[in-house]
Amino acid sequence: MQRSRDGVHYATQQTRSSWPSLLPYIPNPIVAVQFLNQRLRFTTQIYFNSPISVRFAPFVCVSQIKKMASLALTSAVNLRLRPTPSQKPRISITQSLHFTQTSLKTTNLGKSLNLGGKRLNLEKSRRVIVKTSASASASSPAIVPQQQPPWQGAAMKPLIASIATGVILWFIPAPAGVTKNAWQLLAIFLATIVGIITQPLPLGAVALMGLGACVLTKTLTFAAAFSAFGDPIPWLIALAFFFARGFIKTGLGNRIAYQFVKLFGSSSLGLGYSLVFSEALLAPAIPSVSARAGGIFLPLVKSLCVACGSNAGDGTEHKLGSWLMLTCFQTSVISSSMFLTAMAANPLSANLTLSTINQTIGWMDWAKAAIVPGLVSLIVVPLLLYIIYPPTVKSSPDAPRLAKERLEKMGPMSKNEIIMAGTLLLTVGLWVFGGALKVDAVTAAILGLSVLLVTGVVTWKECLGEAVAWDTLTWFAALIAMAGYLNKYGLISWFSETVVKKLNLMDIKLLPALADPKCLQVITWVVGGLGLSWQLSFGILVLLYFYSHYFFASGAAHIGAMFTAFLSVASALGTPPYLGALVLSFLSNLMGGITHYGIGSAPVFYGANYVPLAKWWGYGFVCSVVNLIIWLGVGGIWWKAIGLW
Repeated sequence: MQRSRDGVHYATQQTRSSWPSLLPYIPNPIVAVQFLNQRLRFTTQIYFNSPISVRFAPFVCVSQIKKMASLALTSAVNLRLRPTPSQKPRISITQSLHFTQTSLKTTNLGKSLNLGGKRLNLEKSRRVIVKTSASASASSPAIVPQQQPPWQGAAMKPLIASIATGVILWFIPAPAGVTKNAWQLLAIFLATIVGIITQPLPLGAVALMGLGACVLTKTLTFAAAFSAFGDPIPWLIALAFFFARGFIKTGLGNRIAYQFVKLFGSSSLGLGYSLVFSEALLAPAIPSVSARAGGIFLPLVKSLCVACGSNAGDGTEHKLGSWLMLTCFQTSVISSSMFLTAMAANPLSANLTLSTINQTIGWMDWAKAAIVPGLVSLIVVPLLLYIIYPPTVKSSPDAPRLAKERLEKMGPMSKNEIIMAGTLLLTVGLWVFGGALKVDAVTAAILGLSVLLVTGVVTWKECLGEAVAWDTLTWFAALIAMAGYLNKYGLISWFSETVVKKLNLMDIKLLPALADPKCLQVITWVVGGLGLSWQLSFGILVLLYFYSHYFFASGAAHIGAMFTAFLSVASALGTPPYLGALVLSFLSNLMGGITHYGIGSAPVFYGANYVPLAKWWGYGFVCSVVNLIIWLGVGGIWWKAIGLW
């Protein structure tokens, strides 16, 4: 062994007995095979940062070849010149190589061989060529365990909690004055509500299981359990979702939003108001606040924030994005409360009103009662947030330009947009004047959808693909059926009478601070009433109803669980029934602004990560107080003016 000047090691062996000493220099089985296949003159280069060349030309006998092959396959190779670098093997270490076949072949050689500049005289001999094939054994590939598919069934803890609620209540003896069927239905109903809140399965699946439990336990007949699927209100909501699909598909919603931004978006406050009022304008046509927020306004708001240099996660959120996201969210709950068709659960409130006090809340009745306090809230809330949670960028000159560019890119209104706009005007017109024309809301919606289907603006396949619409139809009808039969079985009237007795015993003594004449005058002015007792009692009910929403992740679940009972109690305490129904209906939307999960638009805007959770909840509480003051104060005066009480 010699070391040359350039760092290359040479090993030259000329005798047959010295062959095994070369084996430690053979790095791996592949090189060994190459070594055995060459014609007596063989050179191997091994790379450990420096090339290593080994030259040798011996005469090899068959037995030594076998021994060398065995050693080459089992010996570790390390020239000990420096630590062996870690290299990824060409063949997995889990595979074992073995020779499956070895054949020897002989040929004649010349009598001399030139080796390293030296002439060697050799007798006529044989060249031995070893043909080998290496293969991995059948069991050698590493068995990678297949990853188990994710569980697609119910979340077990929420499911157990839901079932446990029903079972426990089922076996509690029914109070005096409550029938067995009513108590059992209450157990199933509350178990369903717990399931809707915790959501071990989608809402529709939970509601369907609740109906199945009613039929299985003979609490309700099949016809009674599924009677609400013939109710027009759930179908109105499903039809409105189909309208929303066409509105988003054609791009008409984006066009309207960009028009508002183009006109009013030169300042941050103006930009906020343009988005607020464009969303409110779309509210009666798109019954899903989640669809309005996620499908139309969140992409627009995010693009505007980025255009103004406000990005989530890089410290620039407060430039514009934080205030704009929070403003759009808080005003989305206001616009949802202004129209019967602005939120999916609003018709549930109207339906429960009909079953509880036998009075109907029409589309126009709802809009007329909500328009004044709603507009005041839409003006005050963005300004309030602008003061207490201001953006650092007060002007946004790029917003009108961006909106103009988007409008130019969209081009003129397409044929489908024109058809969609005309159909929308026709349907809303029938909703407004349907009473005089004797056309109900569902008929108007079916007519509008028929136009969209005939013209191809919306296809029936797209309607079938609207999973949210069918899911809403299912749980909506289920809650209507169970709540309706709770009332028919007399449970609601029993609950109302019990609460009335408790509140009469409580009277005003629990609130002595309110006995001050000045405080009474303030309360009287805020509520707009001439007497005190029903206003104060109704105020207590309102606060309980509103802030209990911290425990609900769905407005529909809250309405289904508490609306009928609170309306019954309010009516029994002297509150004008129709006024009480409207106020509770409005609050069923406004209460969604207190958390990041209380209404469909909350997770949409919160998920943009512009506002921390603590501030989301904190400013949500502040806005809830302001909304209550506006809707009970300004609203009370307006409702007095239009004769609601």
